[in-house]
Amino acid sequence: MSIAFPYRIIGMMSGSSLDGLDLVSVVFETADGLKFHIEAAESQPYPDAWRQRLAGAHLLSGLELSLLDVEYGRFVGECIRDFIKTHDLAPQAVAMHGHTVFHEPHRGLTLQIGSGAAVAAACGLPVVCKFRDKDVALGGEGAPLVPIGDRLLFGRYTYCLNLGGIANISYEENGRRIAFDITTCNMVLNALAQRIGLAFDRNGECAAAGQNIAALRTKLDALDFYRQAPPKSLGREWFERVQQPLYLNYIEQGYSETDLLRTFVEHIAAQTGRVCRQEGRMLITGGGAFNRFLVERIRAACPQLVCEADQPQLIEYKEALIFAFLGLLRLQNRVNCLHSVTGAVSDNIGGCIFL
Repeated sequence: MSIAFPYRIIGMMSGSSLDGLDLVSVVFETADGLKFHIEAAESQPYPDAWRQRLAGAHLLSGLELSLLDVEYGRFVGECIRDFIKTHDLAPQAVAMHGHTVFHEPHRGLTLQIGSGAAVAAACGLPVVCKFRDKDVALGGEGAPLVPIGDRLLFGRYTYCLNLGGIANISYEENGRRIAFDITTCNMVLNALAQRIGLAFDRNGECAAAGQNIAALRTKLDALDFYRQAPPKSLGREWFERVQQPLYLNYIEQGYSETDLLRTFVEHIAAQTGRVCRQEGRMLITGGGAFNRFLVERIRAACPQLVCEADQPQLIEYKEALIFAFLGLLRLQNRVNCLHSVTGAVSDNIGGCIFL
């Protein structure tokens, strides 16, 4: 495709915490993408019916999952169309992460649903999607993908920490970009909050009122994943197989969800502190950045860092913004995935384009 600047592209992100769709319209003013501005951003919560369908997607038959892929793509395309109309936008393309159903790169598998053809048909724009597949085919983790944006767009920070369904980190080391998943974050915190009738633990108030369960902390900190060297990534499967049985066992023993929330917050902070050794500045984004108690505990675990978690638009939409950037790179046929991050045999250009 021919690219002329300024170029307007919509980035879309749906995270593992099932909060909803993050949509951001970005104007890239130069070919390298380094000069840009956000012209509109919006988070659209999932209706209960869609949240339930996506939460159970991994249990569907092949036919049912294929139908969901198309129907979800149509739904996303309609949301994008409404976003464009509401904000009177004139985008030239869409870059879409899709919603992850399976992520088992050691088996050569990653699946993000949301049919690109259905999205393109519904919103009437070119769509770039399936960003992870090429990297997994090249032996990589297919994740995280955001670090190339961290390097090129947010290189002034020593660390970029994203607190989404899964917490991940990105930083430079000896001239190479290093990035990996640290541990689960909102995926486990939201699951525990929902057990006491809350969608999420607002500002970490429940966790702050709880008590750390020392025995559980010891078991969590001893999990094999934390001893693995990067590149490494996590998915829903690891949470359900490893962490969920642990906390359910403690609930059966009579421990409260409030104490479990406190324990997992301390665990997330400790694991973050374990991997952040350099002095400097850390940009904290993702839904977890609004959890004041969690950020407070991370700051305590990383006293050598100035932790910035006070830019609301960037906190909420940084991943969607960077997916817009990944889409721009794909449309220019430029590398948008780093093998130093994912472990693939080479840097690569990820993404399928539906015109």
